Amino acid sequence: MNRSTRTHDRYTSTRTGGSAGRGGRFGSPKPGRSAAPGRSGGYGRRPAAPQGEFALPVTVTPGLPAAATFAELSMPSALLEVLTSSGMNEPFPIQAATLPNSLAGRDVLGRGRTGSGKTLAFGLALLARISGRRARSRQPLALILVPTRELAQQVTDALTPYARSLKLRLATVVGGMSIGKQANALRIGAEVVVATPGRLRDLIERGDCSLDQVGITVLDEADQMADMGFMPQITHLLDQVRPEGQRMLFSATLDRNVDLLVRRYLTDPVVHSVDPSAGAVTTMEHHVLHVQGADKQATTVEIAARDGRVIMFLDTKHAVDRLTEHLLNSGVRAAALHGGKSQPQRTRTLAQFKTGHVTVLVATNVAARGIHVDNLDLVVNVDPPSDHKDYLHRGGRTARAGESGSVVTLVLPNQRRDMSRLMADAGIVPQTSQVRSGEAELQRITGAQAPSGIPVTITPPPAAANRRPGRNGRRFR
Repeated sequence: MNRSTRTHDRYTSTRTGGSAGRGGRFGSPKPGRSAAPGRSGGYGRRPAAPQGEFALPVTVTPGLPAAATFAELSMPSALLEVLTSSGMNEPFPIQAATLPNSLAGRDVLGRGRTGSGKTLAFGLALLARISGRRARSRQPLALILVPTRELAQQVTDALTPYARSLKLRLATVVGGMSIGKQANALRIGAEVVVATPGRLRDLIERGDCSLDQVGITVLDEADQMADMGFMPQITHLLDQVRPEGQRMLFSATLDRNVDLLVRRYLTDPVVHSVDPSAGAVTTMEHHVLHVQGADKQATTVEIAARDGRVIMFLDTKHAVDRLTEHLLNSGVRAAALHGGKSQPQRTRTLAQFKTGHVTVLVATNVAARGIHVDNLDLVVNVDPPSDHKDYLHRGGRTARAGESGSVVTLVLPNQRRDMSRLMADAGIVPQTSQVRSGEAELQRITGAQAPSGIPVTITPPPAAANRRPGRNGRRFR
């Protein structure tokens, strides 16, 4: 039986069945396996893999041709109306390539840089394919697994208008929020669940959710979930969904940690890569700034005091809190974002940054994925990332969807060799400069300027002060 016939059959049954060198004041791969028999049934000969990646599977059944417009895709008219009203007529490359196949029920393995449109690439197909169905209590029809709360919220926000047009219900299931409210949403019924693995496991163990009716499963940023130690939870969850169901795996990087998932859970997938794992973006500039330890603090503060918003990444929560306090005392409107903050705090901080109430977001890697901020043109690695994947995802906060931006990394003398190796792994040739605080070159590259020196305090905007914390958690992307 060919793949297209099998795909149609399995969907019909679902429908009818119901750190590199740390320093400074604020500073703080597994071997690949060859294809094996399993659910995938083997891929044939694989091409050689770039360094750090697994060899992508060879598609046995040819994929459908890419779509030039959304209108030519087999989607409900309600979805097309929302796309048109949003000014979206032509799909991004990863959407154009994957949607014809995902709408037909094919398994999909998609790699595209952050900001390339991955969410709608899987989201539109998922919603279209369950359109007209109604989930029973505690039995969702589709599942989207993501590594972080922030990405879960962003996916939910991005898909909500499309789901609403089809009268489909979304439930967001993440840690740090009321598990009782999430259980209640599942009890009422949700066709689509967007979840982090740990909280979903907890709800299943409580009897508040069953995955036996899930016919479409998406793994977004699977490589980070693997890096965070979620692989046992992911496989445990995937083993509970309908075995004949459709699976889609999307990420900006596909390293060997994801190889197990691809071989075990994807059947003859359509493979599409928008760009190489280096995620080279023509609208993004990469700068490595060599600084001295004694001048790193002053350089960081001057960059933070620039006109316009900036995200600054550091390695540890303690370093983030220290820098944030120093920036506030220097007159810079900064706020901290890390895993030690409660979800309402994180939601409020992101909202303030997106509206410009806060101009500097000081963060650990918790912000490296799943945060979209329009018109953000600068990301600064105060601490160099530990590997090229972290670099690419940190940098992916800027130059999104065709916008321009710069990624700046401050590098101490003892970090230069590791940084050169990291850039080589990422496939990036950065512009390298020796800078000092107060110099014209630093101002030219980053817009740095002297801070006011007048301490500031960040208070909630008047409109938010009258609300209970966390009530507006779904307002922001």
